[in-house]
Amino acid sequence: MAQWTSAIGPAQLARQLKAQQPRPVGTGLRKPPAYRALADGIRLLVLEGRVPAAARLPAERELAVALSVSRTTVAAAYEALRGEGFLESRRGAGSWTAVPAGHPLPGRGLEPLPPESLGSMIDLGCAALPAPEPWLTRGVQGALEELPPYAHTHGDYPAGLPALRQMLADRYTARGIPTMPEQIMVTTGAMGAMDAICHLFAGRGERIAVESPSYANILQLMREAGARLVPIAMAEALSGWDLPRWRQVLRDAAPRLAYVVADFHNPTGALADEDQRRQLVDAARSAGTVLVVDETMSELWLDEELAMPRPVCAFDPAGATVLTVGSASKAFWAGMRIGWVRAAPDIIRSLVAARAYADLGTPVLEQLAVNWLMATGGWEQAVELRRTQARENRDALVAAVRRELPDWEFHVPRGGLTLWVRTGGLSGSRLAEVGERVGVRVPSGPRFGVDGAFEGYVRLPFTVGGPVAEEAAVRLAAAARLVETGGGSGSAEPPRTFVA
Repeated sequence: MAQWTSAIGPAQLARQLKAQQPRPVGTGLRKPPAYRALADGIRLLVLEGRVPAAARLPAERELAVALSVSRTTVAAAYEALRGEGFLESRRGAGSWTAVPAGHPLPGRGLEPLPPESLGSMIDLGCAALPAPEPWLTRGVQGALEELPPYAHTHGDYPAGLPALRQMLADRYTARGIPTMPEQIMVTTGAMGAMDAICHLFAGRGERIAVESPSYANILQLMREAGARLVPIAMAEALSGWDLPRWRQVLRDAAPRLAYVVADFHNPTGALADEDQRRQLVDAARSAGTVLVVDETMSELWLDEELAMPRPVCAFDPAGATVLTVGSASKAFWAGMRIGWVRAAPDIIRSLVAARAYADLGTPVLEQLAVNWLMATGGWEQAVELRRTQARENRDALVAAVRRELPDWEFHVPRGGLTLWVRTGGLSGSRLAEVGERVGVRVPSGPRFGVDGAFEGYVRLPFTVGGPVAEEAAVRLAAAARLVETGGGSGSAEPPRTFVA
């Protein structure tokens, strides 16, 4: 019986391998043989989770043709990977990827580290901050006081608690977009909202247009739903969205859905202005594409003088073209798994009906906590605290990276939680791998692209500040030196325990 659970085709694997930057060769060292470079490239893809464990690799002859190398080179690379524990084979069943004993199984997204790892590892993988106390505790206490009447019901509210739906509708109305509760569905986080939308609108094989780069976890969700991703490149720096390109792709590819993060884009931090928002909606409407707008970062502006543009849904108030996704997870706390969708009432009804076969509804207590915070003004005070934390962390991280890694390039965003950094010609994949061994966890650029794009980037979130940010930059610089000198495949000094 075959031991593989998925397969990767020769063309797809070749694209991911060719997108990788060559491994640097230290002074006085010879360039590694072709088979070694190929084995190293496949190993990196496995370690990053971009080729999953137990994925069947192409036959030697097929991959040789796709890469324009000899079959002997591929055979030698596969043999090296078998010797290292990254490949297993069986006659008649082919070869499939594996993870050697002692290596943690790589994730496909950006899962946070377990708490027990935080003493020695600085986690820059997850763009999330600790809870804004005392507001989390107060919100839960307020929810407990309001819980008794709900405890006498069945507790299933597939569209969300009526009180929270009304609250969210009122908040959109206050922002200038008249909204009824019937236009709101409460979900289990923004990921729950996106999962419901993808299953309703984009069945297996449907096209979804996405920014390139885009949020890694959403890209993976779409892949696993069977969607065909159509990447549209972001403009340089923080200038945002290339609207002529968007119009062309939406017209030519006719995707069923398009996904955008218009407010402090993840990972680049770009902010769409009102004209870009209007043009995005017009392009989607003309193409018959449903535009899904991720607003999870919309309240995290960090520069006090910044005037925020109107929401994208202001240019489609009925919600027939624009589906807006919001969440408490970024603005408040990732552990508060409350999200929502704003759309036309008939779309909300369809989403609610489809949800009956998934998670049935969102936890009542957490909905009550969010509703209590929004009703009492606690939400605004908590978000203001969150902005202060993020602003201080951003400034500390920017200063530390500029000091320790002056060749790295980035533009400082005016909000959000992430820096998108060009790594001075180094491989983001290799930096991520070596970083784990020197005590800093950082996601590489290709996680945010399609088919291996953005190898020369990493994403750095504003999740740490002060001395921890300085130490993170020191460890990143150590990782960069190892990669520059070709020492990225050897052992590194174990990270010391760090306490802020």
